Amino acid sequence: MVPKPDSEAQRARTASREDLATLVHSHSEEVLFALLENPLLDENRLCLLLERKDLPGTLLEEIARKREWRESYPVRLRLIRHPHAPRLVGIRLIRQLHLFDLVNISLLPSVPAELRRIAEELILARLDQLPLGQKMALARRGSARIAATLLLDGLQQVFPLALDNSFLTESQVLKVLSRDDVPPRVVAALARHRKWSLLYNVRMALVRQPLTPLARVLTFLPDLTMGDLNELCAAKSLSPSLREYIRHEVAARARAGRARASPRDD
Repeated sequence: MVPKPDSEAQRARTASREDLATLVHSHSEEVLFALLENPLLDENRLCLLLERKDLPGTLLEEIARKREWRESYPVRLRLIRHPHAPRLVGIRLIRQLHLFDLVNISLLPSVPAELRRIAEELILARLDQLPLGQKMALARRGSARIAATLLLDGLQQVFPLALDNSFLTESQVLKVLSRDDVPPRVVAALARHRKWSLLYNVRMALVRQPLTPLARVLTFLPDLTMGDLNELCAAKSLSPSLREYIRHEVAARARAGRARASPRDD
């Protein structure tokens, strides 16, 4: 005979520790809510329950209401990163996480974008106080925004790691190059970088950036389109000497184009 749901729920309220290990896998919401009333439900069993991705938000909210569970760091961490965690629960608890748990939260696609953004803000607010070793770890593992911020810091031991960060994006690199306070050493490193210096938009930004070494700028000019070269010629922000080099490049291409268009002598 199959037990009635209410008897299953009652069993969950009084189950032994051994039975709890099985009951946390129940698909009955009534049973799961009843489990929360069992005085033998400990941190380990609760964390096992929170690893389930199919839990309803109402159950997660009920767990977060209990102070003893809310104050458990492993429980708090699992509540925040659960895909069904209520928004206000996540916002309230996320400020109590350790640095590298915040890093992981900021990179989890299953975590709502708002929480990922808050995690980034909390990390960025701590950057100035962090020791060098943690900054280096963040440069390797942090999100694109964190890596870009560490580029702008320009620390010699840190920014090369940020340049190779797999999460760093072209848009963040372009934002760095557009800043007036970007360190010259970072611009020079970008101009030589095996990945970033090959991207067309980054090359254009490097040409426009007055801190880019002229020798590197000149290597980029042959790969730019005529339209972009003409636009650069008209840019008053460029130095007169660079504009002259660009005019020479435009003129050389124009001559080459006329030569190809002219009929060859018999």
